[in-house]
Amino acid sequence: MLWGIDVGGTKVEAVILDPANNQVLHRRRVPTEADGGYEHILGQIGKLVQEMEAAAGTPRPERIGIGTPGTFDPSTGLHKNSNTTCLNGRPFVADLSAALESQLVAANDANCFALAEATLGAARGFPTVFGVIMGTGVGGGLVVNGQVLNGGQGIAGEWGHNVIDPSGELTYSGRRGVVESVLSGPALERFYHACTGRERNLPEIIALADEGDLAAIQTRYRLLEFFGRAIAVVVNIFDPHAIVLGGGVSNLDCLYSDGPKEVAKHVFNPTFSTPILRAEHGDSAGVLGAAMLTA
Repeated sequence: MLWGIDVGGTKVEAVILDPANNQVLHRRRVPTEADGGYEHILGQIGKLVQEMEAAAGTPRPERIGIGTPGTFDPSTGLHKNSNTTCLNGRPFVADLSAALESQLVAANDANCFALAEATLGAARGFPTVFGVIMGTGVGGGLVVNGQVLNGGQGIAGEWGHNVIDPSGELTYSGRRGVVESVLSGPALERFYHACTGRERNLPEIIALADEGDLAAIQTRYRLLEFFGRAIAVVVNIFDPHAIVLGGGVSNLDCLYSDGPKEVAKHVFNPTFSTPILRAEHGDSAGVLGAAMLTA
């Protein structure tokens, strides 16, 4: 059986997956309660693993896959780039492995999303896959022949923190105008609010664009234009066989109907034929991908 844990900002989720048929046998969640600090998060994960043992009636395995916000530095073992900032600078994977008395196979949460969709979801069968999360934050992951590509510094696929609009907003990382500060749901909602003074969620804004609302049209244009530019960079460098979109923003139909045309404007090729696919597993992809890390 494959065990996976997905550590999120608000919840920690775990599954036990039967690799024979990819069936989820057990699934549990506990709140992360990140405000409680580093040690409290370790305790919450330990509590969750105990609950899984009780549900399964078997002890935890020697190896458990785990998806984390941010990643760990291969040279130091210290966590970095996490928006759950209490993890940064701490040997999170090593400490948790010792607490659980199991070897942890760790990857960034976006990499786990990409792995799940590349092996169990919308992009299964494609040899190379770029998985994109566009929601409250923006991230990405690369999968080659069913294996996560972590890179020499553990930052492969960190699409969300490339600069695409130098005049844009600051992020928690102190960088201005990165993909996340332009294409995340909250960033697009703030753009509309700055134009109108009105609070609307992103689906409402896109619907207003269809009704002729000028500021909503500008917001949709901003979304599609920068989506095209940002995805084209990945295509020009990595040239994946498929791209999979997940997260709340990925539910917008215009990304699939109009997004490819925007990407095509910037790709160094006469045509752009890479399929842009809607994720199949929703918010379950992260924990399924974590389990697949141990396959």
